[in-house]
Amino acid sequence: MYLLTPAILYRLAVRGLRYREYFERWRERFGHSTVELKESIWIHAVSMGEVNAALPLIDALMAQYAGMKFVITTVTPTGSERVRRVYGDRVVNLYLPYDLPRSIARFLDRIHPRVAVIMETEIWPNLFFECEARRIPLIIANARLSEKSLRGYSPIRPLVQRALAGVGYIAAQSATDAARFAELGAQAERLGVIGNLKYDMSVPKHLVAEAATMRAAWGARRPVWIAASTHDGEELPVLKAHAEVLRRFPDALMLIVPRHPERFKPVALACRSFGFATRTRSEEHAAAADTQCFVVDTLGELLNYYAATDVAFVGGSLVPIGGHNVLEPAALAVPIVVGPYMFNFAEINQSLTAAGASLQVLDGDELGAAITRLFADGVLRKRVGQAAQHAFEREQGSVLRTLAIVEKALGDEPGKK
Repeated sequence: MYLLTPAILYRLAVRGLRYREYFERWRERFGHSTVELKESIWIHAVSMGEVNAALPLIDALMAQYAGMKFVITTVTPTGSERVRRVYGDRVVNLYLPYDLPRSIARFLDRIHPRVAVIMETEIWPNLFFECEARRIPLIIANARLSEKSLRGYSPIRPLVQRALAGVGYIAAQSATDAARFAELGAQAERLGVIGNLKYDMSVPKHLVAEAATMRAAWGARRPVWIAASTHDGEELPVLKAHAEVLRRFPDALMLIVPRHPERFKPVALACRSFGFATRTRSEEHAAAADTQCFVVDTLGELLNYYAATDVAFVGGSLVPIGGHNVLEPAALAVPIVVGPYMFNFAEINQSLTAAGASLQVLDGDELGAAITRLFADGVLRKRVGQAAQHAFEREQGSVLRTLAIVEKALGDEPGKK
């Protein structure tokens, strides 16, 4: 890891050229901070998606252990911004240090965690070894492991197996994820299928009213769809799909939400180059009645825009990224369309597709036809949306199961209600 540090810093600097926030708070990435806590509950969520998944669990833990200090670490600026937007100064937000022994030691000396909750697929050997040496209970929550990640760990499998030996419990999302962790070397008595925390997200009560206000400004009766969390390579087919939709529904509005901030400006330029009447969230703030394409170039507002749309295309699925969270539109009874690459959410996608709760297209050429079909058939649109919501509600409960695991690790901690 020490030998790799120059390459890691170079990569960080390259990212900073596109997204300036990567140039900030470098000391935290080596375990230096001004934080001094006697004890804490520590949750790590690498980026915005993992933060969003962790929110129901964090809320439950904060309610259960109201007297404890909470530390939430991320790796990306978007994840950090999401934490600060939701919790403000109610939690301590830091970047997770690089997996260097001295950096990890400095970090743990600062926050003194009573328990470490690591979200999803973050296996850092030196971090795990140090937690084990200090007898800090470590839980991998909402654990998932794709076939691609499993293959990626193959060259260092003995090292990963040693790291996993120190984990108190792995709360897997599904039986498939549990089997992969077992293949990687996880101990059977410390591994269980707990479910996906993302099913336990709460829908704020104010969303419906806010969505109605937005629709009134856009034109309440016009068809609206969203292309959410799009990646490079997806925007072009999405824009072509919208052109196809406009031929059938000339008053249609598309909201497009690029996954990464460095894509905001290029996507806005691409929309205008297609000849679409385009507005952006950062400049014009809202779409108007004559807007054809609205670029949401801000962070943390995706759920609000899902609530105001008729159909949702979830990105990262037309290119081999593996897809993104389809449960947010499902929770809002919004019909879902995805592309062929959903391997990061394979079981969720299969469940929704089997329930008639989503449509999967083979490529960008089919996307416009799928959106047009849902706009044209109100009965189909309502049926698919309701099926998605029912499938979402059926799988809830993993927060309470995960909370019980954390409670067992903590025991009778000070500050517990």
